[in-house]
Parts: sequence; structure tokens; C-alpha cells
Amino acid sequence: MRSSHPRSAAVAALVATALATGLLAGSADAAEGDASAGSVRIHDIQGTTRISPLNGKQVTDVEGIVTGVRTYGSRGFWIQDPDADDSDATSEGVFVFTNSVPTVAVGDAVKVSGTVGEYIPGGLTSGNQSVTQISKPTVTVASSGNALPEAAAINEYTVPAEYAPAGDPAAAGSINGLALEPSRYALDFYESLEGMNVRIGTSRVVGATDPYSELWVTVKGWENAAKRGGTVYGSYESQNTGRLQIQQLAPIAQQPFPVANVGDKLTGTTEGPLDFNQFGGYTLVARTLGTVKAGTLAPEKTKPQAEQELAVATYNVENLDPTDPQEKFDALAKAVVENLASPDVLALEEIQDDNGAKNDGTVSAEQTLTKFTTAITAAGGPAYQWRTINPEDKKDGGEPGGNIRQVFLFNPARVSFTERAPGDAVTATGVVKENGKTHLTRSPGRIDPANPAWADSRKPLAGEFVFRGKTVFVIANHFGSKGGDEGLTSHHQPPVRKSEEKRLLQAQAVNGFVKEILAADKNANVLVLGDINDFEFSATTDALADGGALYPAIKSLPKSERYSYVFQGNAQVLDQILTSPAIKKFTYDSVHINAEFADQNSDHDPQVLRFRP
Repeated sequence: MRSSHPRSAAVAALVATALATGLLAGSADAAEGDASAGSVRIHDIQGTTRISPLNGKQVTDVEGIVTGVRTYGSRGFWIQDPDADDSDATSEGVFVFTNSVPTVAVGDAVKVSGTVGEYIPGGLTSGNQSVTQISKPTVTVASSGNALPEAAAINEYTVPAEYAPAGDPAAAGSINGLALEPSRYALDFYESLEGMNVRIGTSRVVGATDPYSELWVTVKGWENAAKRGGTVYGSYESQNTGRLQIQQLAPIAQQPFPVANVGDKLTGTTEGPLDFNQFGGYTLVARTLGTVKAGTLAPEKTKPQAEQELAVATYNVENLDPTDPQEKFDALAKAVVENLASPDVLALEEIQDDNGAKNDGTVSAEQTLTKFTTAITAAGGPAYQWRTINPEDKKDGGEPGGNIRQVFLFNPARVSFTERAPGDAVTATGVVKENGKTHLTRSPGRIDPANPAWADSRKPLAGEFVFRGKTVFVIANHFGSKGGDEGLTSHHQPPVRKSEEKRLLQAQAVNGFVKEILAADKNANVLVLGDINDFEFSATTDALADGGALYPAIKSLPKSERYSYVFQGNAQVLDQILTSPAIKKFTYDSVHINAEFADQNSDHDPQVLRFRP
């Protein structure tokens, strides 16, 4: 299981750096001296902000009841004072970091002496909030078998509707120094329970079990509900306050973690300490885990295209290469045939070179594509042909050595590809009008590959197709990832989304190219599609659509169906198909076959658009 708190000897240095840079509230003077022996309670350590007023101080004989013991990853235990103070803002629980396997048991009444600190999961630059803890502890067990403090209820009535306060402009947008308002803000509510024994009742699963033995539920079943059971992330202001990550305290070898899909229910009571980690923020680490009641969710199948309809799809196949097991190729192929109804044109993202992540200069993907198209034919699909441009080695980002790229598959029985002086990795395609006909100078070709926007990122692949005598321009994309962005639970509010800067430039480049096509032929059929790695309400999508050049077709769906990916319990849009103004009538389908399920062939759902050129 992934460690919730990957620790090192650098923790103390991290906290000192944070204090020195002012990112954490507190004073360097706090590290001087000890708190009075026997006088410090847990709520004194936690204080009324996110940062302990005793940060850096030694404390002696802090009393509490052990509510949870973690023997793996970040080893330690949680204690809670059963005699709460009158403030809702001060938590009565705290984590005791032992580094080695703890020798205490749940129900022990203990006295703990040690150093109060603020540990930042993921490090200072991650933007994550910190976890108040006691480290280098000396522990005395006074008695055993004590009743645990009553668990605080996390439910639709206790979690506020507003997500977070605005960050303090004087502290670079941080909320660390702000007084907690747990009755007003969800993040403040969760922070006021940090380290405490908490519980949820029967709750709907909104993020399937992942490989790290964790899942997500919502305690607000009505909050931005998706049609199929998830919770839709529909704007930067719709963070979905009811989402909560669930892990378990029992080691997986002793107690397998349940497998759940979106729409299932975690029934009964789930109870344990409330932790905070870098992979999702506030997490209920269950001492008692509810039972998963399976729902009826099944992978979707899209409607086959009519004879006169052109079906165009996009699918991120998640680093596909010949070293993957045949089962992955077969499953993806079956999805293309049965779930996507064998689209006429299929843009693929994350096709790797012929030896995958082996970093030896190989850039060809001939073997990858042969294996995949053969699997599609074996599944009963068409004999797809492909067009692509091999990237320069190590120039397009992604898994090192993998050389991912976009690829066009097309069914030659239904559509033809117009070959025009095929481009290479560094040569740009352009737009010309000859004899009244608009066409690309290179097909397939790359759009503006020398543009700094595409540095260490996939370059767009443009191609000309002909369907029933009509030309259709298709541009396949895989924009820069969201890597490095701060999470929704960041101590900066709003969180810093640094990766958007690059995608904005990429969107502007593609939008400019589409405008060149439309300037030559305002009635041109243009489709821009792929893994855009950004939301339909983002500045990236707005830049793609600028000037009415394109329309984000996923917006034609009801809001409860607008998603292609599930991240930390939020169903959201990353994969898109955008249409030029000439494509006035179409049907659009986000085909949900992966993102909601624990068993995935990819972590993305494919998108399909059907229209009559």
C-alpha cells in the first residue's frame, strides 16, 4: 500500500524552511522551550488554525485514548482527549509518529511526551496542508481497554456547503493562518477534526477502488450527482464538499480491501481517525470498515453510426506498447468494436513505441499498432489502417522511453485518408487553397511543432479524411498534463494550477490553425479532439473555442453526463471533441467504460461524435 506519509530525516528541515519562508503560520520563537509539564492538552496543540501554536515545542505527558494504530507506511498512532473543550475549531485528536511499529493498542490510555511539528505530505512545494503531529515520542500506557471517545459524525448535515475560505492575500493566498470556521467551510470542518475519531454512515461510492487500496465516497448523495452515480465536477466553485477518501488501518495482507465501483454503496458504519495525505487530502482511515453493496453499473455501449453518418472517436489507451499483456490489447480492441461500435475514424492517445518504456532511441510504433489493429480485427472489427508521425526521441514527454504519440485509425471501407506529402516530427503542416479547394500542405502533419508551447509535449496531428465525397479535417491532440498542480485541499485557496499556462498556449496554437482553415473555407468540417487534459469550463477550452472557431461538443450533454475521468471522487472532463461551425447537427457520447470501474483497461473514457458532413 502506498504510504500516506513518506517520511524522512528531512521533516524537521522542511518545517523549519516553511516557518522561515512564512508559508506556515507560527514563529521561530515557538521552537524555544518546553510546554509546562502535564499542562498541555491535545486541543492546545491543535489550536484554532491549521498550524499548531506549539509547533517546534517539546510537550510532556499529553494524555489521550488511542483510537487507531498504523503499522505500515507512516507508522504511528492517533490519540484523542475524551474531555473536549468548548471550541469547535480545536481538534481533540493528534497523530503520534513513531517511525517504528507502535507498541500501543486501541483503547490504551496513554501519556505522550515529544516534539510538536507540522508534517507536509508531498513536501513544502506541493501546496498541501500540513498534519499536526507529535514526533520522537516517549509513551507511557496508564491503562488498557478503555472506551473510545464517541466518533464525530461526518454527514450531509455536519459538512458545510461552502468549500473553503479565500486565502489571505498577505500570505500568498494561504489559509494556514486563518482562524478555522468549521460551521461555515468544509475544509475548516475537516481540519477541525484532524486526528479525531470520526464516522460516516451508508454512503455512495464516487471513486472506484484503486490499486492503492482506497476509494472515495460522498456523504452528500444529492451533491452534483452524475447520472450513473458519481459526483460531477462542473466548475472551479463546485469542489463537492461531501467527498471523502476511505482507507483502512488493517494491513491488506490481513484484511483485503473491498473492490467497489462508482454507484456502489459502502453500507453500515465506517469509523476511524481522520488523516490528511498527499494523495487526496482528508482521509478516513477506517478502524471499522463498512460493507460494499454492489450496484448495477455496467460499461456503456454507444449507438452505431447510420450509413450516412461519420463516426469519429478519441480514446486514450494509457501507454499501450507491445510489452503489455495480450489481454490488454484484447480488452481495448473489444471496447473499440463493442462499446464504440467501430467508429470510422479513431484518434488514439498514448500509443508508445515498439519497446515501450525501454529508453534506447526506438521511436517507431509499427509493432504496437500492428498488434492493436490485429486484435481489433480478431474482435470482429474492421481492418483499420493507421496514420501517424513518429516523434523525436525523448521530445514529447510522457513515460520516459515510451515516446507516446497520437495516431489516426480509420476504416478504409467507410472513409479514405488523403495523403499529402506526409510530414515528419519537425516539419509543420499548413493550410492552402488551390482551385477553390482548401487542404493541408502535409497530411498527416504536425501543427507548429517548433512552437515552445509543445516543448516536452505531444504535438497535434492533423489529417484530411474524405467521407462520401466530403473532406473532414481532423486534429488529434494530447495536451500537457496537470502534473504539478495543487490539489483542491491545498493551503492556497484557490489552489495554484500552474500547468494551465502551457495548455493555454497549446490551445491558442490549435485555435489559430483552425482559424486558418476557416479563413480559407468558412464551411470546412473540422474536428479537434483528444485528451485535452482540461475541463470544459477551463481557460484552455475557452481558448480552443475562441472566436467561435470551435464548439466543445460535450457541452451538448446534460451536466450530469459531462465527464470522461474520475479523480479523487470528482467525475470530470479531460477528453473532448470540438466542432467547427459547419457541423451544426451531431450526436455526442461520452462512453463510460473505464473511469467508474475498479477494473479498467484505461483510466479514460472514450468520446464519440456522429454527424453527416
